[in-house]
Amino acid sequence: MRTRLKRMVCERARQRCEYCLTPLGRFALSFEIDHVIASSHGGKTIGSNLALACFLCNHYKGTNVAAIDPKTGKATLLFHPRKQRWSRHFVWRNLTLKGTSSVGRTTVAVLRMNDPAHLLRRQILRSDGGFPPLVIKRELLRIEQRPE
Repeated sequence: MRTRLKRMVCERARQRCEYCLTPLGRFALSFEIDHVIASSHGGKTIGSNLALACFLCNHYKGTNVAAIDPKTGKATLLFHPRKQRWSRHFVWRNLTLKGTSSVGRTTVAVLRMNDPAHLLRRQILRSDGGFPPLVIKRELLRIEQRPE
């Protein structure tokens, strides 16, 4: 993958995992460029199919594009950072990430977004004033400030 494409993906993601929103460089974690639709499923190495992901999210996601929604038991696509808005599928409850839709619930389950390692990182970020992520704080402010 070309350096320019990697840089574009990192900048577009605001240097955060596009799934759990962990900031790049804050922890001794590697970040990876994720093929949202895996190459093995025909996904291309183009900007519209790439997302910045922390090692944990990318590892648990693997080549999955769908799974079973833990609430409904129905097959559901995973969150697609290029096509869907994060705030429509996820919400923070203290340090826990909750899925607010079938896509969110399924993604939280498959990517194990509330495993002990994720929770520990959020606890450390909160003690430094870096949680919840500023990206979400700004988006919530925009939502609250919209005229009716």
